[in-house]
Amino acid sequence: MSNIVLLCPGQGAQAVGMAKAWCDASAKAKAVLDDADRIFAGSAASGSVGGRSLTDIAFNGPIDVLSRTDISQPALFAAAIACWHAMPDELRAMRLRAVAGLSLGEYTALHLAGALTFEDGLRLVMRRGQLMQQAAEASKGGMVALIGADEAQANEVCAKTLAAGGAGECLVPANFNAPGQIVLSGSIEACDRALTVAGEVGVRATKLQVAGAFHSPLMAPAAEKLGEALAKTAIAPLQAEVWSNVTARPHDPTNGELLRSLLVKQLVSPVRWSQSCANLLEALGASGERATTAFHELAPGTVLKGLMRRIDKTCEVIPHDAP
Repeated sequence: MSNIVLLCPGQGAQAVGMAKAWCDASAKAKAVLDDADRIFAGSAASGSVGGRSLTDIAFNGPIDVLSRTDISQPALFAAAIACWHAMPDELRAMRLRAVAGLSLGEYTALHLAGALTFEDGLRLVMRRGQLMQQAAEASKGGMVALIGADEAQANEVCAKTLAAGGAGECLVPANFNAPGQIVLSGSIEACDRALTVAGEVGVRATKLQVAGAFHSPLMAPAAEKLGEALAKTAIAPLQAEVWSNVTARPHDPTNGELLRSLLVKQLVSPVRWSQSCANLLEALGASGERATTAFHELAPGTVLKGLMRRIDKTCEVIPHDAP
């Protein structure tokens, strides 16, 4: 293999103990995590957990604190980057063909491709998590996973649910994770009704334990304030291809303003992960690089390996949850 593609996990991959094995095994990983602790210290999130460090929460939990949006997002960003720096030199020396990240993971991808410094990336992710937490608390939303649905069925569930509800309710497709795995997001009342409507449409539905209606119009207040933070953040030209969750296509490597606008749009738009992965595999096939490109999933977990198995069974993903 001469090329690598890196896959960067998003919120939901967090687990107590994440990145600890990398920290214990590698001075490079420990240096990244120490830097993350320095940046996190003094933040609003740090103050809300009694001044505990980011790594203390990641290593020791409890899971309900680690899963808070304003904690899990910086913790996942730091864990994935620590993992990458601790990888064997021969792996890191290979050509980075592309990077893709699920939702939050897109920020990890942008740092790895050279668009954001580590500190700027972590500060953006901290701000993003804080804003999403605030928007979730203000809007009383939820999310519902549809099992076995395609996009047309997901849209039908949304339309029928809203037709039976009150004015001002919201329900939209939020995550196209893999074939047959779509997540809806919106008002809590609409999410509750969608459980019944899904059965009428012929698909199974289950409510997710999440803080709010992520990747829906209910995140608009967070998106607006995130835009203000992005406007103050330097974005360098991309040194590797990074795939956009919004368009399911690579970002323009030199258009920082377009990149900023897509990151804002990402908060209120569906995450097109399934399409991104399928399009990337198609592009590798068309260029003749498929056979010489290896896919690696950064820590923590193996969520993206599982999704890829449903997107394309012929694509093997090598996870790096631990050394």
